[in-house]
Amino acid sequence: MKFQKIFILLSLLIFKSLYSQRQFVFFGSYNWDKGSDAVYVYELDMKTGKLTKVTSSSDVINPGYITVSPDGKYIYASSDAKTPNYGTVSSFAFDADKKSLTFLNQQKTGGENPVYVNVDKNGKWLINATYNQATISVFPLLENGKIDSIAQHFTFTEGSGVDPKRQEKAHTHSAVFSPDYKTVLFADLGTDKILQYPFDPTQKQPLIDNQSTFINTKPGSGPRHITFSKDGKLAYSIEELAGMISVYDFSENKLEEIQRIPTHPDEIKDGFESSDVHISPDGKFLYASNRGKENNIAIFKIKENGTLESIGYQSVKGKHPRTFAIDETGKFIIVTNVISQNVTVFKRNLDTGMLKKVRKPVKIKNVTCVKTKMY
Repeated sequence: MKFQKIFILLSLLIFKSLYSQRQFVFFGSYNWDKGSDAVYVYELDMKTGKLTKVTSSSDVINPGYITVSPDGKYIYASSDAKTPNYGTVSSFAFDADKKSLTFLNQQKTGGENPVYVNVDKNGKWLINATYNQATISVFPLLENGKIDSIAQHFTFTEGSGVDPKRQEKAHTHSAVFSPDYKTVLFADLGTDKILQYPFDPTQKQPLIDNQSTFINTKPGSGPRHITFSKDGKLAYSIEELAGMISVYDFSENKLEEIQRIPTHPDEIKDGFESSDVHISPDGKFLYASNRGKENNIAIFKIKENGTLESIGYQSVKGKHPRTFAIDETGKFIIVTNVISQNVTVFKRNLDTGMLKKVRKPVKIKNVTCVKTKMY
């Protein structure tokens, strides 16, 4: 009887813990000037998919990308995007219990138009990539969540691609950690390259420059974002200009292409603007967003060898889906549509991978980016 009571008590505690978990969704938007909101926090109802606004901040300008610290206490933004000759990274404290968002501080990136920001697994380092003036910047993070002075900075001035309008020079567009956090990959849309840097968080300058390498992607491909399989043996790069996904074997800690597959139907021949790419938490499906003529999410089944099989498309019910996020349970996908200025929530069929819109899209002015975090 005693063990039965203990078992029941533990079961109730586990149930209460799961039931009390809350899913928060963080959005950035192009507000262009101080005074209007730039960072928004919503809570996602895990039963209905309803988004309810919690709080917002107008303390920064034009956050083009955001990320959340591993412990969920801090939000980081690549701010002052699309601001001529300027760029910053900004930090916020988020209190899930009080549902409060507090601006902490800001640092200059040393490059124009910051488009991506990422944090290592220990919440000690922040890495930023800027687009117009291709740079990579690394910042230490303080115990209070603030961003310290820049520790490393790289500027890329050489190289170009075959597209004279989009690839006249280097354009770094993302900074993605491998699952073991020993490597960072940077997609350079302008020169058709993926840069690879070893990462050592114990060093004062954690990106090991003298061991960095790169691969050349297909001419005119324009690699933009990258995601890894959970075991880190495969990397998937979405190519903005070519409308393709390249699959790479990464098992030997170097990129070797094993597949290249379109994100669009055969009848679409040009005007590609592929943007974001993510894998479902169960590792069974990959999703890719297409802007331009398509405005959809391309859905792929991940086969046993890691290659992709196209299984369908889902309209985003908006225009220009710049980024999207899959919540940590894998139940919902949240899409940001910049031009139509709305956010669409889709429920995932966990068995088939297909998507179904839930509720009406939520209006957020000039929404640019989204991240989710379970608390």
